[in-house]
Amino acid sequence: MAARNIAGEKWKLYRKSGGKRSRTITDFLIGSHALLKADRFLPRDRGFYRSYFPELSIMSP
Repeated sequence: MAARNIAGEKWKLYRKSGGKRSRTITDFLIGSHALLKADRFLPRDRGFYRSYFPELSIMSP
């Protein structure tokens, strides 16, 4: 599955669960790309990525 498809599915889930438009689709594209291409991910907003990308290995400093 392509990163853009995953990002679209996560965005849809976010909006259906009452998410405001404070998050842009770019946040979801970054998360889906990391999910497909990276072993680990070090984001600034770990809570958001843990919520919408639970299968992503997130590093905490």
